[in-house]
Amino acid sequence: MAEAERTIGTPDVDDEAGTPAEQPRGPRRILALFVVAAVAYLLDLISKIIVVEKLEHHPPIEIIGDLLKFEAVRNPGAAFGMGEAFTVIFTCIAAVVIVVIIRLARKLYSLPWAIALGLLLGGALGNLTDRIFRSPGVFEGAVVDFIAPAHFAVFNLADSAIVCGGILIVLLSFRGLDPDGTVHKD
Repeated sequence: MAEAERTIGTPDVDDEAGTPAEQPRGPRRILALFVVAAVAYLLDLISKIIVVEKLEHHPPIEIIGDLLKFEAVRNPGAAFGMGEAFTVIFTCIAAVVIVVIIRLARKLYSLPWAIALGLLLGGALGNLTDRIFRSPGVFEGAVVDFIAPAHFAVFNLADSAIVCGGILIVLLSFRGLDPDGTVHKD
């Protein structure tokens, strides 16, 4: 079968043996995933330490007038403060997301997917750390949020990483790029 005629995303077949041929995939992108996750996690953790130390119990800091402020808020719920009674469930969901990403890492050959999953992993770890270690208690902790745009929910860097990772995954899916590096046409 000619190289140009192959449909990417379907297994190649060795013409003589009739068995699937191995496609070179290049290096796994596990290191990239964990570097992105570590950077996202550390930026979130450091920002929250600074916010709790310098901003909590103080008036908000105006960054761009009324359009953007830094304001320390403890959020026991999910986005927009919804689901405050389900903190334990959000903690379990974050833990499951982390496990799924780590398991998927074994099949990861795409750098864009490594970046996207790294952002999700770092963000999930950042918020999970709050849920486990912040008051009122283990698995019930409130997440520290501080980025307060006008007329929108207050959020943190972990939330930003999760959203950016999610958007990147949607874009990669629309382009037909799979985590294993193959491209499919639907």
